[in-house]
Amino acid sequence: MQRYLMVLGVTAAAAASAGVGADPPAAAGASEAAPATATGDFRSAALRRGAGATDADHAGIWKAAVPAEGTMQGEFDGNDPIGVAAGVRVKADCSINWVDPDSGRRYCFSSATSLVVFLEAPGAYLTRAAAHWDHMRANTTR
Repeated sequence: MQRYLMVLGVTAAAAASAGVGADPPAAAGASEAAPATATGDFRSAALRRGAGATDADHAGIWKAAVPAEGTMQGEFDGNDPIGVAAGVRVKADCSINWVDPDSGRRYCFSSATSLVVFLEAPGAYLTRAAAHWDHMRANTTR
């Protein structure tokens, strides 16, 4: 256990000396008040980086790598397979996706949680989603 703590301590020290995780320099003329607690420092840094944003375009790093519109297409017309397996269309932007190593097909997920749940039993979810998808498409064409 002590060996792991030492490695973490060395890693944290190296990151700090390299400036990793450091806040960007303050703007000229801005006064930098020291935060009262580490929690306050974390919260203020998070707020400066958009943690309070309510729209996806400005909501921090969580969607930092969204593919350009129309560049990635997944099965089920880009709907989340977990949603389709439940009989519901849940649109996904393909920023979180999985390619089936057997078929080469891409599946897009609306959240990382959805992908993690899916990977517990991908075959079962895909079988259920395919059955629901045929039914869902038939109902929308009527």
